[in-house]
Amino acid sequence: MKFGAHVSIAGGIDKAPERAHKLGCECFQIFTRSPRGGKPSRLDADVADSFLKSCEDYGLENYYVHTPYFINLSSGNKSLRDRSIDLIKEDLERSSTIGVKYIMTHLGSSKDIKRKDAIRNVSESVKVILDDEDYYTRLLLENSAGQGDTVGNDFEELAEIIDKVGHDELFICLDTAHMFAAGYDIRDKNALSKSLDIIQNTFGLKKIKLLHGNDSKADLGDRKDRHEYIGKGKIGKNGFMAILDSMSFKDIDMIVETPVEGVAGDMNTLKEMRNGK
Repeated sequence: MKFGAHVSIAGGIDKAPERAHKLGCECFQIFTRSPRGGKPSRLDADVADSFLKSCEDYGLENYYVHTPYFINLSSGNKSLRDRSIDLIKEDLERSSTIGVKYIMTHLGSSKDIKRKDAIRNVSESVKVILDDEDYYTRLLLENSAGQGDTVGNDFEELAEIIDKVGHDELFICLDTAHMFAAGYDIRDKNALSKSLDIIQNTFGLKKIKLLHGNDSKADLGDRKDRHEYIGKGKIGKNGFMAILDSMSFKDIDMIVETPVEGVAGDMNTLKEMRNGK
């Protein structure tokens, strides 16, 4: 397992690899555009080449993209869903030009509509995205904490969406803080094993292609999306030691999404855990 963090693209995406290296990252995650909206900067050949060279210089082979926060594939508002579809397709295309293996997206909120309709909206939207073109970059659906009626906090729900889409190349990004806040205990080996059994019996462990490794300020089942530094939250060091020891995740990278001032500390903590300290 390699460890990395979400890093800034201020000044251009080609600046991200150096930032990741300085934080002690072995892999990293970026946005390709502002997460809050607006027209993205051009990702031309010169920028792409500069990015790829920087990745090579710093030995960073694995890097991932997060789609903008405002995406909502669940919404009852068709225009918002259509805009979300277009943005994800753009990010898949942009990511493919720089060799990104996976991008992940939040699914949005079911507010003001029935849950079954929200699940149908997500499934139909993802199907449109994946049926249009075979991108190099693959799409990951990220599980949610369940805050504010967000879709994807329930593993059975994610399994239903994947089944309805019916696409072999649709995968999962598993966020540890989100799953804990959604009610799946991972605070020690026994608790993790039970939660992994639930995953195996729903969408399946093989669907997980990336971990968002975040500790949680929220308690188990609180349905609040509150990230904490590794080992300092409610999941704790024992929980992350269990995750690192799990054979289910041995070939999967872990990205932390904590405030940048403490990311280097998170990298050190995870590396020490990996080394058995």
